[in-house]
Amino acid sequence: MSAPEHLPEIDNGLLRFLTCGSVDDGKSTLIGRLLFDTKTILADTLSAIEKTSARRGTSAVDLSLLTDGLQAEREQGITIDVAYRYFSTGTRKYIIADAPGHEQYTRNMVTAASTANLAIILVDARKGVLTQTRRHSYLASLVGIPHLLVAVNKMDLVDYDQAVFERIKADYLAFAAKLGIGDVRFIPISALNGDMIVDRGERLAWYDGPTLLEILEAAPAAHTERAEDFRFPVQYVCRPQDSANPELHDYRGFMGRVESGEVGVGDAVTVLPSGAASRVKAIEIGGVRRERAIHEQSVTLLLEDEIDISRGDLIVKSAEAPAPVKEIDATLCWLSETPLSPARTYLVRHTTREVKAKVARIAHRVDVNTLAHEEASQLAMNDIARITLKLAQPIVADDYAANRATGAFIVIDESTNNTVGAGMIG
Repeated sequence: MSAPEHLPEIDNGLLRFLTCGSVDDGKSTLIGRLLFDTKTILADTLSAIEKTSARRGTSAVDLSLLTDGLQAEREQGITIDVAYRYFSTGTRKYIIADAPGHEQYTRNMVTAASTANLAIILVDARKGVLTQTRRHSYLASLVGIPHLLVAVNKMDLVDYDQAVFERIKADYLAFAAKLGIGDVRFIPISALNGDMIVDRGERLAWYDGPTLLEILEAAPAAHTERAEDFRFPVQYVCRPQDSANPELHDYRGFMGRVESGEVGVGDAVTVLPSGAASRVKAIEIGGVRRERAIHEQSVTLLLEDEIDISRGDLIVKSAEAPAPVKEIDATLCWLSETPLSPARTYLVRHTTREVKAKVARIAHRVDVNTLAHEEASQLAMNDIARITLKLAQPIVADDYAANRATGAFIVIDESTNNTVGAGMIG
């Protein structure tokens, strides 16, 4: 009898997603339910939250305790810091970011959203679309999250009424049209009871779409939806200088991470901002020679020509080379308690390159609740504004909408070395 044929494992790639919405919409409970129903909670963790739930007098297990890790969060029943959770199914790995809902934690929300490829925006079925719902939708679209899923939660508290769901859907679509949000889906759920999370339940028969987990399983992974230009910021120049090994005597490898696109041996490349050109002689991953490297792989590139390259340079395919610039227009989220001052000089870190910069102009500040544009001469913590930066040396940037890695930057205070701002170019 022949051995059974092994079917190839299905791997839909890693999906980073964000949960956000108004206070008490049930974000933490949703994640807890997702982890509970996919059976990815360890027995000792489940035992601990059962004891905490009993101590707080709740009749059922409070699944929100799985993500509200800070003591202040548990005492107040709110989320303050961003909580990251990891789980996997048979076909995909996930990183969940649970973002706080309060306006005073806008900077936390922006940080969590910056790497997400999908956002779940929770809406309380009893309250409908609120100011915080609109604010988080704006922030999600601002940081370039390509897919939004509006989950109308607490359907159990409105008797699973389809009319309530349809009304909220219509309200949200009217708002989304003003922001230009294109890819948005809607799903009715009850995070408390588990309806339409992993299992369909029996009380939402009128909804014939996929469950929340089915939507997550089918969502496109990052870098898979369109062709991307090759971008390789150099992190380190490797020169072993081992005189005892003739093979390493002239070794000169450029180490870093492929932020987007792919590259192969023999490809024509250009080093920016210098503009020097060469070809890829070899690609190494963990000391093993490869013919190609793709997005999110950490690799070493060897080039055919001796070129002056250092940390902060960007290697691109010659046919895809953008122009270096010394002035950028950007949307900036201010993270520091110390206000931004146009009179000061800051450090801008873009990929692996750091340059000095000054604010040339603050075009306007955005009221994140009304989306109105306001005049501003400085920025306070959690403010979001359109600004122009003048740079001491050139950087090589893409529009954030085209490339989130090379379109983003952070602002550093020279005196404290603290990260004080995060920006999106374009």
